[in-house]
Amino acid sequence: MKFDRCFASNNGQQGLQEKGNVTRRMIISLGLCLMLVFGATTAQEAQEEGTSSPEKFRVLDEDVQSLKKEVLDLNRDLFLLEEELLFPANSQVAFFVSLDVGEYFELDSVNLKIDGKEVANYLYTEREVGALARGGVHRVHMANLKTGDHELIAVFTGKGPSTRAYRRAATMTFGKGIGAKYLELEITDRVKKQQPEFIIKEWE
Repeated sequence: MKFDRCFASNNGQQGLQEKGNVTRRMIISLGLCLMLVFGATTAQEAQEEGTSSPEKFRVLDEDVQSLKKEVLDLNRDLFLLEEELLFPANSQVAFFVSLDVGEYFELDSVNLKIDGKEVANYLYTEREVGALARGGVHRVHMANLKTGDHELIAVFTGKGPSTRAYRRAATMTFGKGIGAKYLELEITDRVKKQQPEFIIKEWE
């Protein structure tokens, strides 16, 4: 998919992302192979030495767990590095969803359009909605945008008052300057009108 007006160097980003995914898979595979080889070698040595005691295997398990943690930490660092390459701070824009509702709205999905182009359509699970209701914040989309004004349209679907199907859109025009920008799509209850309220706001 190509977003001519919204994204800069999208083809290059896809190439970097594919390379990053391949690199992560290679590192995880290498780590797993090392754990298998290390475990097999240590177990064989224990049998040859006649010291295959519970203590020996406990030490072996600790070593394997330590190696597994190192592989996971390395994979995390690679993911962060890849994200920095794909979304430089100067052009980065991130969109977050937050939820502070009671009886007036049950979230099902969020659809985002930037400058008329659909960029995200996220369907929430019951568990994810529960996490949002407990104060969690979900990064629904991240993009690279050129400096200037951009239009964001966020469409929320779910169940409204009396559990009826509910669909509401919120629109905002925001300016993109130099530096990262963060926008929050906030869903709250409007108690007086007994209706949900959808607000888009910028993080300072």
